[in-house]
Amino acid sequence: MAIHVIEEANRCLQCKVPRCQQGCPIHTNVPQMIRLFKESQVEEAAQMLFENNPLSVVCSLVCDHASQCEGHCVRGLKGEPVHISSIENYISDSALERVQIPKKADNGMKAAVIGAGPAGITISMILASRGYKVTLFESRDKIGGIMRYGIPEFRLPHSILDRIALKMKELGILYRPNFSIGGNVTLTDLFKDGYKSIFIGTGAWRPRRMMIPGETFGNVHYGINYLNNPDSVNLGRSTAIFGAGNSAMDVARTAVRKGCRDVTVYVRRNKVAANEDEYELAKIDGVKFAFNKIAIEIKDEGPVICDTKVTEDGKVEILRETAHLVPTDSVVIAVSQVPRHRIVDSNKDLKLNERGNLAVDEEGETTMPGVFASGDVVTGAKTVVHAVEDAKKIADEMDRYMQGLKIKHIHTMQNDG
Repeated sequence: MAIHVIEEANRCLQCKVPRCQQGCPIHTNVPQMIRLFKESQVEEAAQMLFENNPLSVVCSLVCDHASQCEGHCVRGLKGEPVHISSIENYISDSALERVQIPKKADNGMKAAVIGAGPAGITISMILASRGYKVTLFESRDKIGGIMRYGIPEFRLPHSILDRIALKMKELGILYRPNFSIGGNVTLTDLFKDGYKSIFIGTGAWRPRRMMIPGETFGNVHYGINYLNNPDSVNLGRSTAIFGAGNSAMDVARTAVRKGCRDVTVYVRRNKVAANEDEYELAKIDGVKFAFNKIAIEIKDEGPVICDTKVTEDGKVEILRETAHLVPTDSVVIAVSQVPRHRIVDSNKDLKLNERGNLAVDEEGETTMPGVFASGDVVTGAKTVVHAVEDAKKIADEMDRYMQGLKIKHIHTMQNDG
C-alpha cells in the first residue's frame, strides 16, 4: 500500500491550474497535499486536509473519485489518473490522532446540533473550534448517521467513526445519544434552555416506496433498513433488488457477503445511477443486473416483473404485456430515501418545500429564526462530501447569526445604561 501511494504521488504533475482541486466539491488542495507528502510532512498534510474537511478520512474511502478529483486529473486524459484517494487516505488515516484542532476561547454561547451524521459532525467541530459550547443530539447510540448505519462496514470501517468521535471529545463537544428532538422535547425547549442557534441534520431515513401491491409482505425489505442491520434479516438463497443507485449496490454487495447465492439488481432504465466503480465492484462480487425491468407487484413467491422502455421525452414506459413472476426468496426495495418529519410535526414554525424536504433560505436558515439545516433533510439523499460542503457554509451562517445576537445584546445593554 505504502509503495503504491509513493508511486502515485510521484506521478502528480503539480499542475499550475489543478483540475483535480476544481473537481472536488470542497476544493481539497490536492497539489499541496501531495507536495507535503513527498516532503515527508505527513502531519502537516493531514492538518491541512482536516481543517478543510473534518471527514477527510471518510471521504477518501467513499467519495465518487472517478467523477470528482480523479476524474478531473489531467493524466486521465491520455491514461490513468493519479490515484488521489489512496494518497488522501494514507495521510488522513495515519495522522488522524496527531492532528491538532485550533480552538478559540469559550465565547459563552451554546449551539445545539441535531443529528450526528456527516453534516452534524462537521458543523459541531467547526462551531466548537470557534469557541461555542456545542451539544450534539443523536437518536442512536453512536455517531455517524448514514456513514455508520447506511454504508457497509467493508466500505467504511466503524472504527474510523469511533476515532472521529474521540477528536470531537477533544474539542469539548457534548454528546447526547439515544435522544430524539421532536417528541417531548421541542426546538422551543432548546431555545428556553439557552441555546442561541440550532442545526437540524437528521438525514433521510424514511424509505421511498415503489407504491405497488405486496410491499408489506414478510419477504420484502427496504434497503436502508437492511443496511442498518443486515444480520437481522435472512434474505434466503436468492433476492431481487430494485434500485439503481449506490444504496442498491451496497445492498447487493452486502447480501453476497452474507451468503445470498443469487443476487439480481433490477434497473428500470438501461444503465445504473450508481458510481461506475461501485457498479463494477458489484459485478466482480457476483451480482447480476437486469436492465429495463420493473416490478408491478410482489407476491409471496417473488416479484412480478415487466419490461420497460424509455420514451423520447425520457420517461419510463411499462410494457405490462410482458409481466411474469420471478421466483425469489426475498425482495429488497432500494429506490432512495426521504426525510422523516418528526421535528417538523412538533414545531409549527418549520415549513417544508415543494419536494417535501425542510425549507431553508439561501443562508440555510429555516422558517424558524435561529434554526438552520442542511444535508439530506434539506436536499434528500446525497453524498458525504456534499453534506460536508453544505455544512461548512451553514456553520459560517450560524456563527454570523450568533455573533449578531451578541452585538444586539451589547447595544441593548448600552442603551439601557
